[in-house]
Amino acid sequence: MKFKSLLLAASMVAVTGVSPALADLVFPSLSYRTGPFAPNGIPFADGYADYLTLLNERDGGIGGVKIANPECETGYNTEKGVECYESTKGIGSGALIYQPLSTGITYQLIPKVTADGIPLHSMAYGRTSAMNGKVFEWVFNYPANYWDGATIAVQHAKDMSGGDLNGKTIALLYHNSAYGKEPIRTLEEKAKMEGFNLTLIPVDSPGQEQKSQWLQIRRERPDFVLFWGWGVMNAVAVQEAANIRFPMDHFIGIWWSGAEQDVLPAGDGANGYKSLNFTYVGKDKPVFADIEKYVVGAGKAAGDGSNVGTVQYNRGMYAAMLATEAARKAQELSGKADITAADMRNGMEALVVDDARLEALGMPNFGPTVEVSCANHGGTGAALVQQWDASAKAWKAVTDFMPADRELVTKLAMEDSEAFAKENNITPRECN
Repeated sequence: MKFKSLLLAASMVAVTGVSPALADLVFPSLSYRTGPFAPNGIPFADGYADYLTLLNERDGGIGGVKIANPECETGYNTEKGVECYESTKGIGSGALIYQPLSTGITYQLIPKVTADGIPLHSMAYGRTSAMNGKVFEWVFNYPANYWDGATIAVQHAKDMSGGDLNGKTIALLYHNSAYGKEPIRTLEEKAKMEGFNLTLIPVDSPGQEQKSQWLQIRRERPDFVLFWGWGVMNAVAVQEAANIRFPMDHFIGIWWSGAEQDVLPAGDGANGYKSLNFTYVGKDKPVFADIEKYVVGAGKAAGDGSNVGTVQYNRGMYAAMLATEAARKAQELSGKADITAADMRNGMEALVVDDARLEALGMPNFGPTVEVSCANHGGTGAALVQQWDASAKAWKAVTDFMPADRELVTKLAMEDSEAFAKENNITPRECN
């Protein structure tokens, strides 16, 4: 694996290529290529970096300004993530956006980015109530959040149960961290609404030992298991489910628990496992021809090219696309190419990525369309259910994009964000 590296004095930061020029658009990457979460962290970081490299090599950057992608290894550790933030925020002309790929790091960075005036995009993770832009002016989590995902997973279980979950049992197997705990409140509300019993089963990080949890599942025999896992925990859970012969089509992971590396180790035993997803899987899109020509084939890829087209690689590309499209919008709104972090925030809040724009980017139907506003930093909340076909070694969508229960999610998000505002002496801003 070829990792792009440069040492930045005073920290563990690895910076792509040469030190960024003052005029570069700086998009730091808080990555994790080592440790138990590397199986998922590596392809995402590769996809993110390769898309930025593509724009540099093919287009000369964004609006004629090159992109710098300083990369800092967090190991999915919250303390290291904060150190990475402090070490990278002043690089070049200053960081324009952070995407920490960790709910724990996100929670710690929310007050920091707010004080520093740097936008944070926790794409489909992080603090769910950050969807309320009136309170969280500098934080965005479009196109969906964990509470959206929880309601979609419950709806899929309901559809599989003939439209009725009353009296059934749903277990939540979750990473015992801020990430894994995020959907609990929503699932508790859905249990009241739908009449199912909810069982909570935590797994301590990193999740390599799950024998007792799966013995409990075998003993209690829940009708469905919803799964909030990450890194090595995912492959272990899929293997343990196969070991006890749990019906894999009733085992449903969140979008961070459904990549190729999560299921391949279990072989045929993983067949039928499901997860949510909101991005395209595969490489049959025009953008990938450009990735091959300008990045992989030119020897400029972040990795060896083997992850191109996989779930997490494509999701990293999608995250980079959303960031760079927001930068374009910021340039348009500000009337200047060398934008500031404040300009970037304005661009993110005015971001529109519709079907026509995805087509123009060579990414038709790559993910949900996005329209952000002052009040709505969370997108539409839609996701689909995909299922693993072990014989084809491929993910296949088994539903169309499904809407979340946005009435419930919005209600809970408003309650949580208003409480946050009160605790932190924040006066929610007005949105026209």
